[in-house]
Amino acid sequence: MPSEPLLAGRTAVITGGAGGLGRAMAERFASEGARVVVADLDLAAAEALAAGLPGGALAVRADITVPEDVERMVATAVETTGSLDVLINNAGITRDASIRKMTLDEWDLVQSVHLRGAFIATKAAAEVMREQQGGAIVNISSLSGKVGNFGQANYSTAKAGLIGLTKVTAKEYARFGVRANAVQPGLIRTAMTEALAPDIWAKKLAEIPMGRAGEPDEVATVALFLASDLSSYMTGAVLEIGGGRYM
Repeated sequence: MPSEPLLAGRTAVITGGAGGLGRAMAERFASEGARVVVADLDLAAAEALAAGLPGGALAVRADITVPEDVERMVATAVETTGSLDVLINNAGITRDASIRKMTLDEWDLVQSVHLRGAFIATKAAAEVMREQQGGAIVNISSLSGKVGNFGQANYSTAKAGLIGLTKVTAKEYARFGVRANAVQPGLIRTAMTEALAPDIWAKKLAEIPMGRAGEPDEVATVALFLASDLSSYMTGAVLEIGGGRYM
């Protein structure tokens, strides 16, 4: 007898859901029975993706640094589907520069999207999950938050901060049946990474014991694990998806 899909009957909100890792998670979650809410600044891209997903997926335009946008995102999920069971804090940007050349605007913008946005979304979603007495939050961090990357002071700091937010959320909401975990992807094959210069790409590959880049669906699979009951006794955990890089 075939098993029930892992997210059957559950609503999953994915920020930055229209492209890259967000798209891979939206597709994977929908294939496992989730009602996916694709939240993105690019509404047209979110709508195009949602239209092709099974399970009555929704598209919502949301700037996660704006509380009103996030409140509307959460309200849309709850009012349309009746619940909010999974939040994936995935939205992010890069504004790379060395510390010497990085402007305060570049610093502030990256912190705002990654940390302010994740905090606002977590606060809104966790309250719904608290009332439901259950839910899962997955924060998409990065291995650059573990080791620090040259030219990414803003990004590495923000991704490290997500780990702190994950652990605090886990401690504060565990008694309400809400779990919070994080993943730290390494070099994943996306449009952004494939735009790297060949010599930089080769250097990064040389640091990976498995000798290859990861695929977006490999990140989506781990996020699915953390979003589902397969990880029911895990909270505050950080899982690396990097092919052994930075062990």
